[in-house]
Amino acid sequence: MGILDSKVPSGPLADKWTKHKNDINLVNPANKRNIDIIVVGTGLAGGAAAATLAELGYNVKTFCYQDSPRRAHSIAAQGGINAAKNYQGDGDSNYRLFYDTIKGGDYRSREANVYRLAEVSGNIIDQCVAQGVPFAREYGGMLDNRSFGGVLVSRTFYAKGQTGQQLLLGAYAAMNRQINRGKIQSFTRHEMMDLVLVDGKARGIIARNLVTGELERHSGHAVVLATGGYGNVFFLSTNAMGSNVMAAWRAHRKGAFFANPCFTQIHPTCIPVSGDHQSKLTLMSESLRNDGRIWVPKKMEDAIAIREGKLKPTQLAEEDRDYYLERRYPAFGNLVPRDVASRAAKERCDAGFGVNKTGEAVYLDFASAIKRYGKEKALTSGIKDADEATIIKLGEEVIEAKYGNLFQMYEKIVDENPYKTPMKIYPAVHYTMGGLWVDYNLQTTIPGCYAAGEANFSDHGANRLGASALMQGLADGYFVLPYTIGDYLSKDIRTGKIPTDSAAFDEAEKQVQERMEKLMSGTGIHSVDYYHKKLGKIMWNKCGMARNEKELKEAIKEISELRKDFWENVKVTGTINSKNQELEKAGRVADFLELGELFAKDALHRNESCGGHFREEYQTEEGEALRDDKNFKYVAAWEYKGEPKDAELHKEDLVYENIELKTRSYK
Repeated sequence: MGILDSKVPSGPLADKWTKHKNDINLVNPANKRNIDIIVVGTGLAGGAAAATLAELGYNVKTFCYQDSPRRAHSIAAQGGINAAKNYQGDGDSNYRLFYDTIKGGDYRSREANVYRLAEVSGNIIDQCVAQGVPFAREYGGMLDNRSFGGVLVSRTFYAKGQTGQQLLLGAYAAMNRQINRGKIQSFTRHEMMDLVLVDGKARGIIARNLVTGELERHSGHAVVLATGGYGNVFFLSTNAMGSNVMAAWRAHRKGAFFANPCFTQIHPTCIPVSGDHQSKLTLMSESLRNDGRIWVPKKMEDAIAIREGKLKPTQLAEEDRDYYLERRYPAFGNLVPRDVASRAAKERCDAGFGVNKTGEAVYLDFASAIKRYGKEKALTSGIKDADEATIIKLGEEVIEAKYGNLFQMYEKIVDENPYKTPMKIYPAVHYTMGGLWVDYNLQTTIPGCYAAGEANFSDHGANRLGASALMQGLADGYFVLPYTIGDYLSKDIRTGKIPTDSAAFDEAEKQVQERMEKLMSGTGIHSVDYYHKKLGKIMWNKCGMARNEKELKEAIKEISELRKDFWENVKVTGTINSKNQELEKAGRVADFLELGELFAKDALHRNESCGGHFREEYQTEEGEALRDDKNFKYVAAWEYKGEPKDAELHKEDLVYENIELKTRSYK
């Protein structure tokens, strides 16, 4: 069993990043113009990295399967981005952000990476403000903050419920400047099909032009993968329909270790599943938990009456409501971390207190916040004896200013007015903490292949705190990778252009072509979606919010059989050498069918509960996750060996020199 070298620099935690930047090699500005870098994925991590690398003088090629970089799934992020600026004067600091992130990840993340993330977080806000990102501001003009789950301070900067969109537009504008300068070549509607290795180093990719169907060869001195997470292995998730694992998985097949695949986040605040024909789920921002109170009926007969449509939630008296998060976790209340809130919702619904027709929903209620804000606004407006109607009207105006687009989205989807009746929410697959293993430099186990943002595993451990995804993506792209990649590229200043007419490119293109032909050769019994949905049900039922040994073993067997059936019987219409969206989907689902089995294998081997990984055999008497720090305080990185069942485990032991490992409590 191999031991991985994380290349974490020595010295005090707070000095590691500064020391590392001073010690690593740099590339002379005159030499940067002779070096080519490929960036796959143009969301926050990829867009920020591409713009910064081009600004530094490198020649950059970017690839995305969307018709524009600004359609990356980062645009869907709603609630905000964390940074330890302590604008509220409530005791925040780099160390507190670091500590909250480590604790939120249930002590399964790399200490040095997380501290670096906290350290550069403030720079991100300054960078984005300079780009013109319209963050919310207080009356006096200062940037506003709100709180998110798992913390006791307000450190989340936001732009209503559109933070991801505004941040991505900032990165996109920075990219466009470099495209105009000729430093970035942008390839849209292109999908990476394979990574090309020359003498063991990542030297290019095979990409498919999704409009013409042609395969293309692109070379570079390094390849950066910033292609997001793999939540769509569950079919139903909050991810965009096109989000996939292909780029990361193809790198995995070429030698990049895949770390902690079972660490997947279930988000507690999503619109519940409505039926079998649904193709994706919709997230309601965690920021809503700042002001919304989560509850279910206390009495079973009330829950049954609500499910049968005989009782409305607004008719239920306050004393008949169970605000179960406030009851169980008084210190954090509705702002416990996502994994805790999700399991609590599942527990209440499994016990029979769910409030929609399927019994899989709880309420998120804003009535108290509307009244509270209404009274405050009435007083500040000089209305001393406001009646209830006026208070509610004023309170709704405040809520609209903070969350208006989210309420509008909910009403369009559900056809209920959330100002007047509580929202219905239920947990759903959202973010993946697992991903390609990277060292402190964000380099995978393949020299020259880097992974940034959600595509890597590095910062969030077993559970990501809300508003930390945007923080990590932009930290990696703007402030980490542009430094660390130079250390590797400093050895390539005399290499010259990487030719694409080599045996390595020939072989890689041949393998891609053969794989597509194999996909097209199925007998045509079932559609691609048929297999994706079947995989999703196995994953949700047996590898979802709760796992156990028996069902994980069943999942491994069932996924293996499903994969065999897929390759024999899938129906892919159209032709290879033309626009073919069914072929695109088939390639992605083929990779999900391998990842799904490795996911279950990883969950089976980890005999503990931590963060989003909840093994039913390992829990406290109160139903909380029960870690095993003695045996599982490590990163599980899997090496590809041909079949997921044969994957070889490598460990990176996690060392905590600056934090005491404690039972994670939010009470």
